[in-house]
Amino acid sequence: MIVYDLVCRTGGHRFEGWFASSDDFADQTARGLLSCPSCDCAQIDRAISAPNLGRKGNQITPAAPPPATAPAAAAPPPLPSEAIAVLKSIAVMQAQALKQSTWVGDRFADRARAMHYGEVEAAPIHGQATPEQASELIDEGVAIAPILFPVVPPDQAN
Repeated sequence: MIVYDLVCRTGGHRFEGWFASSDDFADQTARGLLSCPSCDCAQIDRAISAPNLGRKGNQITPAAPPPATAPAAAAPPPLPSEAIAVLKSIAVMQAQALKQSTWVGDRFADRARAMHYGEVEAAPIHGQATPEQASELIDEGVAIAPILFPVVPPDQAN
């Protein structure tokens, strides 16, 4: 069984749903079988949630005190479809830019600095830099920008 945190689009009500599989959730959603138990809204999305991982079998769990009753925090509303569309277009643009760029790995700071000072021909590159290296490059006037979505180094890609 899979337990998903769900949220309705109308009222932002958060609730759980138990499904046999992720395909079962998709099938029920497509057929309009899901609805909010609070407001009966049929527009249901999966809410962002952390995975439920079991503890190792050799660990002893101390008895936890009962949780204090506190008012439940309101769940943040799901991202509007416009925001999702913008994020998708940014991801597509980043992927296109990276196709025209060369991966330089952890030599990024050295290569960017060498291009800035005219020691090597300027070319589009991407790679890894520590926050300190990035700060030094910016202080020197080297034009750099962060990659907004994570990139898997080519030697680690499947």
